[in-house]
Amino acid sequence: MSLPPGGYYVTINNPETGSRLAFGTLICALAPFSLGYFLSYLLRGANAIIEQDLVADIGLSPAELGLVTAAYLGAFAVFQLPLGILLDKYGPRRVQIALLSVAAVGTLLFSMSQSAGALTAGRAMIGLGFAGGLMASFKAVVIWIPEERRALANALVMSSGAMGLLLATQPLEIVTQIYGWRSVFVALAAVILLVALLILTVVPERKSSAPAQSFFDQFRGVGAIFSDRRYWAITPLLATTAGSHVAIQTLWAGPWLRDVGGLGRSVVAEHLLIMAMAFFVGILLTGVVADWFVRRGVKLLNVMIFFTLLYLSSQVGIVLGINNEFMLPLWFVFGMLGQVAVLAYPWLATQFGAAQSGRVHTAANLAIFGAAFSLQYVIGAIIELFPAAASGGYPPHSYQVAFGVTLLLQLLALAWYFLHLRLLNIASAP
Repeated sequence: MSLPPGGYYVTINNPETGSRLAFGTLICALAPFSLGYFLSYLLRGANAIIEQDLVADIGLSPAELGLVTAAYLGAFAVFQLPLGILLDKYGPRRVQIALLSVAAVGTLLFSMSQSAGALTAGRAMIGLGFAGGLMASFKAVVIWIPEERRALANALVMSSGAMGLLLATQPLEIVTQIYGWRSVFVALAAVILLVALLILTVVPERKSSAPAQSFFDQFRGVGAIFSDRRYWAITPLLATTAGSHVAIQTLWAGPWLRDVGGLGRSVVAEHLLIMAMAFFVGILLTGVVADWFVRRGVKLLNVMIFFTLLYLSSQVGIVLGINNEFMLPLWFVFGMLGQVAVLAYPWLATQFGAAQSGRVHTAANLAIFGAAFSLQYVIGAIIELFPAAASGGYPPHSYQVAFGVTLLLQLLALAWYFLHLRLLNIASAP
């Protein structure tokens, strides 16, 4: 693709050709994918706001609510390995157009559902359709952005997801109260199709310079990733930390604030909005901080671990059920640092090479969203073991047990990471 004459150029070089990239070309290449990720997080977090509507309209139990919501994550996780192969073979543009079309159909089905089964099917289609929301964006970053700036570029992409989560709080609550959740989902289906059309018409097609591989070779590359000790040394920590954040912030944070924090529906929406703002700030902050330290010789994984320790510390207070003036700061830190695992993605791409970046990213995503799916359902199942209160909520100690299990799993994964620290340090050495 030729660069437009007389355009404004940014100081970013194409990692494959070494040529300058026009600012307009860069925006066209990355911004539409960011919009897809924005919608992915909006739909992912919507159930935390409409959960009371789903319970009232359909009569869902906590376990059913957890399963319906987790169906997004389950379908999302299952498709990650095929997604990686498709991204490496066909590129992010064509793959994302097809997947967003599936997401639009699933959103429409969800809006018309009258049973838990239909809701689950629609939610699963939404998850499948948004399976490439972040990974297609990361693949585009690998194609267009030089290695040393990818942590920052990935953070900028993820900030669009944070904006989607912001919209899935008080703004969604206000619109839902006016128009009803079903009408809102019909409108969202139309918006998803518009973004797919935008990718089709705006994003430049760009073929990789890597030699073409057959599907057999692509699958063999996946096997090589799963047999690599570096993958297994770091993935449990990524899966449990990022997975717990997705499971809790996109569903169970709302019920916790209601049943443990004692907040009303509108105040819960306000707190979820603040948490989403924290997520937005955290994504940008961790990306900028990591970029600053890496350019000064600090290893990327060391930056990630520092933020991970702060994230785990916030969960201790949440598990203890603190609902005083420290409650909101704890949840703010939880929202801000819940996705620090994203800092490992540039490291993984460097370790396995650009040609396998789609597959190694989706292999990590498989673990993260597999964990998120499991935890979102298990938290609901644990809470349901305790008798419901007369008001319809559940006792605070049910959340203590459920959230305590997720924290314990993360601490075990952190111990596993430190047991393999020597291997990771060797892999990170220049």
